[in-house]
Amino acid sequence: MHQPATPTHTLCPVADHPDPSPTTRTGYDEADNLAVSLTVPGTARSAGIVRRALAGALHAHRLDRFESILALVVTELMAVAGRLTADADLYVSLRHHRDTLRLIVWDQHPPHADPDATSLCFVRRRRALWLLAEAVEDWGGEWGVDEAVPPHRGIKSWVSLPH
Repeated sequence: MHQPATPTHTLCPVADHPDPSPTTRTGYDEADNLAVSLTVPGTARSAGIVRRALAGALHAHRLDRFESILALVVTELMAVAGRLTADADLYVSLRHHRDTLRLIVWDQHPPHADPDATSLCFVRRRRALWLLAEAVEDWGGEWGVDEAVPPHRGIKSWVSLPH
């Protein structure tokens, strides 16, 4: 029986790469690689799905210390966004950079034609987030609600939590 010849070269030789572990890379912080984005339906069930997904991401990046506050923040932001834009998709983004965790929830709330209606809508949204405001303040963070900047549509609610 004929045996195939052993190749003497490969098309893509394996190069010797340095070990990419945090101990061998100067200034490398594993947590700064955290960037997660999800699009979910604006339903009550989605908050639990997002909480579990983000908790897994935090654990994978050794950021477990944020898990309890992030669970509250996600629940509050998604509840208000879902209530104001029923059954429309929500976009969730989580990043960690320079010892700060930043969560953004974009909803598809349509713009109001009347400026007074826009102001009232923002007042109601901020008032509905009173528990989030207290928790974020206690953590030493910041939060806000803004119109999304194009190309995004709707309303952007965000929280920034320091280490």
